[in-house]
Amino acid sequence: MLKFFSEEIDFKLKFPQKTSKWIKTISKSEGYDIISLNYIFCTDEYLLEINKQYLDHDYYTDIITFDNSEEDGKIESDIYISVDRVKENAETFGFDFDIEMRRVLIHGLLHLMDYTDTTEELKVQMRAKEDECLSLF
Repeated sequence: MLKFFSEEIDFKLKFPQKTSKWIKTISKSEGYDIISLNYIFCTDEYLLEINKQYLDHDYYTDIITFDNSEEDGKIESDIYISVDRVKENAETFGFDFDIEMRRVLIHGLLHLMDYTDTTEELKVQMRAKEDECLSLF
């Protein structure tokens, strides 16, 4: 089950059905089943509070992914996305907002499928995988 929600912001994802199908296709291609995946769109301030409360980080971020899965190959997660941050990043880097939003959506999913970006080399690999996924939309 894959759902999209909004907290403290009036935001509707463009093409929600196409996006759901895309996300499910990518997870299946990587050998993962989505049991429960909730994307929650919110403001910078809302996500900052989550970052402080649960991760003890006092800074803005575009995404926080909570992996609630207890079984390999199964995805159960809540992914929080700051629409404010995605808009700012799109403007800063000269990207279309909708493409940047899809990149962030898939970034969270990739983390759930054991992709990481903790080193420069892994960041390059993650970006390449994001690009590959974006080309499938």
